[in-house]
Amino acid sequence: MIIAETLDRPAWMAVLARAEAAEIEALLATAPPLPAHRVVRGPEIGLTMLRGRAGGDGAAFNLGEATITRCTVSLEGGTLGHCWRLGRDRRAAELAALLDACLQQPEWRARLLATVIAPLRERQQAQAELTARRAAATEVRFATLATMR
Repeated sequence: MIIAETLDRPAWMAVLARAEAAEIEALLATAPPLPAHRVVRGPEIGLTMLRGRAGGDGAAFNLGEATITRCTVSLEGGTLGHCWRLGRDRRAAELAALLDACLQQPEWRARLLATVIAPLRERQQAQAELTARRAAATEVRFATLATMR
């Protein structure tokens, strides 16, 4: 397990991009009030093209489109926070952008990593492990004639 204080920006953004607004708000209820912010862009909903590769390394192709929500906020000192997330949850995008901006500030980082990011990360890891266990329970092993000698 990675210690929360060592998480870098891509790691905390990955956690925030997967979190629901209700989860974030519940954890923020126990944290000190966040600083005032100004919304620079969004939150706005749009589409992005998903690209795939045959076999992982073959020719690229357009798989389809996905709905995304993006938001950019600015703190009083000029620090910008950004969020791009799958789905149409505008509140979650704005909260994630605000937390991104706050987490870039040394005076907020340790406290928010401990009170918001670490619990979200633990829940997401637990959910991923549960999903993996459920998928493993449905595994079917096929035997071929070559291995049945």
